[in-house]
Amino acid sequence: MADELCKVDHTALRMNQAVIIILLLAAFVLNVPLLVAFVALVMLIGTAIARPGFFFLYIGALRPLSIVKPDVLNDNPEPHRFAQGFGGIVAAGSAAALLLGSPLAGWALSWLVTLLAALNLFVGFCAGCAVYYWMNRLHAPGFVKGPPAGTTPGMRPRT
Repeated sequence: MADELCKVDHTALRMNQAVIIILLLAAFVLNVPLLVAFVALVMLIGTAIARPGFFFLYIGALRPLSIVKPDVLNDNPEPHRFAQGFGGIVAAGSAAALLLGSPLAGWALSWLVTLLAALNLFVGFCAGCAVYYWMNRLHAPGFVKGPPAGTTPGMRPRT
């Protein structure tokens, strides 16, 4: 069934967003375009393997050390994967612009990724998820999951 929900660990998603924000801010402050490229690569690899990009930090350090605890909710993983993939593409465009000598465009794209990750982390609104669900409503190919019942598209589900 297309609308069957899965267990999604929202702590892993939030931790991923926090790392993306920290690394992109560090890249901007230190003017390190290769760090933007690294973030983009990790996001795109995470999308390809269906995990938050920085999942390895969550599983390998933060969770075992009890720094964070899982927050597993019934949700659709596909919109989160779409959001991360789109963010990874934008971050890759940012890195390309920076490395090709267009700092205004490059840092603007990096800030866009940072701000959207912050909106998700601090407000609980995933713009990429909202776009995914809008594409679902338009019956776009590949956008097969609708929002969980009783939720607002793009907003974090309640426990």
